[in-house]
Amino acid sequence: MDVRPNDILVMKKKHPCGDNKMLVLRSGMDFKLRCVGCGREFMIPRSKAEKNIKNILR
Repeated sequence: MDVRPNDILVMKKKHPCGDNKMLVLRSGMDFKLRCVGCGREFMIPRSKAEKNIKNILR
C-alpha cells in the first residue's frame, strides 16, 4: 500500500476522541500518525495500520 507523509488516512476504527482521520507524519516499518481531531501523535506498526485503513486522502 502506498502511504506517504502528509496523507490523511481514514481509519475503520475511531480514536478515543471520536475522530477517524489520521495525518501521516512518517512512514516506514512503523507509521507516526497524528489524530486530526485532538492532535495526539503516536507510532503504530505498519502491518496493524494497513489493516485498519479504509481510505487514503491525498
